[in-house]
Amino acid sequence: MTGYRFTIHRFMAVLRKEMVQMRRDRMTLGLLIGIPVMQLFIFGYAINMVPRHLATVVNVADPGPLANSMIAAINNSSYFDIIKATNSPAVTRTMLAQGKASFAITIPPNFSRDIVRGARPDLVIEADATDPAAGSYALAAMNGLATTALRDDLVGPLAALAPKSAPFNVVVHNLYNPENITQYNIVPGLLGVILTLTMVLATAIALTRERERGTYENLLAMPTRPVEIMVGKITPNIFVGAFQATLILVLARYVFDVPFIGSLALLGITSTVFITALLGVGYTISTVARNQMQAMQMTFFFLLPSIMLSGFIFPFRGMPGWAQAIGEVLPITHFLRIVRGILLKGNGALEVWPEVWPMILFLFAAGTVAVLRFRRTLD
Repeated sequence: MTGYRFTIHRFMAVLRKEMVQMRRDRMTLGLLIGIPVMQLFIFGYAINMVPRHLATVVNVADPGPLANSMIAAINNSSYFDIIKATNSPAVTRTMLAQGKASFAITIPPNFSRDIVRGARPDLVIEADATDPAAGSYALAAMNGLATTALRDDLVGPLAALAPKSAPFNVVVHNLYNPENITQYNIVPGLLGVILTLTMVLATAIALTRERERGTYENLLAMPTRPVEIMVGKITPNIFVGAFQATLILVLARYVFDVPFIGSLALLGITSTVFITALLGVGYTISTVARNQMQAMQMTFFFLLPSIMLSGFIFPFRGMPGWAQAIGEVLPITHFLRIVRGILLKGNGALEVWPEVWPMILFLFAAGTVAVLRFRRTLD
């Protein structure tokens, strides 16, 4: 029985072997270190439940000193960043529809005259409510701004017009989701998240599975080019992704009552672009990973920022600039804007095109890397 006793020599031999194996498997070691570091930075810096500096467009129908003071007070607030001032309601609605602005504030005609007369005009705020949580704090802060914005203007003969309450009414219109129903935001977003997980993972193990099963040599023996192999590998999954998208949309409509305002054909086309881009990512991973475990780890490495930095869970505009820059590279960020825009806003081709071309560019970049990384040897 002495052979079954624990000895330090055998323990040290196994330990040295595992240390050597871990040192040789640099990919797995890097992922084990990289994933926790990425989680720390994302949750520590990028996640912000109180978004500030939200893009705002102002429609000034009555320019003048009081309107200028109102605009300055809004812009000085930490919640609003005025990116454009115009006198066209159509421009403000277009910017809301395209997601370029979270709020559109209209200073109505005769704003100054009505304040001087004590008529309390309406200051209209149109909010993009496709993400109900994104602007709630900003709208609450607007009521505080209303009481202080014109404080320096209503002096002297106009001092009597500066009571404790605001000299005008703040009227909020929640567009696209007036009842602030959370499912209208979450369920369309789940379409992007589910497709990201399944499509990337499906192709991430495409070549690694061939290597582990011993059929990769047969694949190399075929008179095919790397691009032909890639297209042949990912094409069947396009149909799988289309079926998944159709199933999710049917459930979204008939189970969660998500409104379908826009064109389903346009949504189908943009979804196909998104699915193909994800398959390109997965295939790129499969050319780098040496086994299926590494492929799954790298898939998680791509999935985590896709969920956290895309605006699916946390408001996109609430993240710092560097996190938004990373999010803009990810295809899911643009797809979430597309699917929410089509379903909830009724966006057409012109409105969604600014989000489509980055996905196309990402697709070609991922495909090029995958073809260049394809190895013609078993090493």
